Amino acid sequence: MDHLVQLAADPTVWAALATLVVMEVVLGIDNLIFISILTNKLPPEHQAQARRIGIGLALVLRLGLLGTVAFIVQLTSPVFQVAGHAFSWRDLILLAGGLFLLWKATSEIHHSVDPPPEKATGAASLGFAAAIGQILLLDLVFSIDSIITAVGMTEHVPVMMIAVIVAVIVMLVAAEPLSAFIARNPTVVMLALGFLIMIGMTLIAEGFGAHVPKGYIYTAMAFSAGVEGLNMLVRRRRRT
Repeated sequence: MDHLVQLAADPTVWAALATLVVMEVVLGIDNLIFISILTNKLPPEHQAQARRIGIGLALVLRLGLLGTVAFIVQLTSPVFQVAGHAFSWRDLILLAGGLFLLWKATSEIHHSVDPPPEKATGAASLGFAAAIGQILLLDLVFSIDSIITAVGMTEHVPVMMIAVIVAVIVMLVAAEPLSAFIARNPTVVMLALGFLIMIGMTLIAEGFGAHVPKGYIYTAMAFSAGVEGLNMLVRRRRRT
């Protein structure tokens, strides 16, 4: 208890907490886009439940992993080398997650351009268990990446836990409006799938040791979203 009081009285801890909250929220955007696209493929009566379960799993995973911070940090230690480049478990996890995102986004784009017969008739194209499994896989990848980043910013586990909880609450609040917005605007789905491809390529690059500044990624996403917003405004004006 005394330790928590000391933390609360330290201005640097509050600064670290604010920075971590912003970072966790921004990193959560990737996860939230994936969850929104995936759950929109479920029957309407299951979509909200799947979103809550997916975001809840993200919270459980991150809090559970924070309890093993010492182990998570060790994931950055090299385990083998290929052509002079050392790979760690974190690198392998990022590579697997990036490849999965590329496969998933490409498959979704293909289904959007050339929908299978069951999708054309309006039937759900994804099972509930399959959706939760895929969400869980990406939750794991994003959770490990965000925790390793957080460890580099503060050594206080309670601060990390508070930041994770606040970020997940923001995700819960934003999940329904974002999913509804994506469902109402088919072109936004394609833009979001493009984001997932870019995120997947970033994860693969990080896995190979090429650091890509997150600011560049999110600036590109914000610019693309702004252009799409202008296109939507033009289409709305033309309909009226």
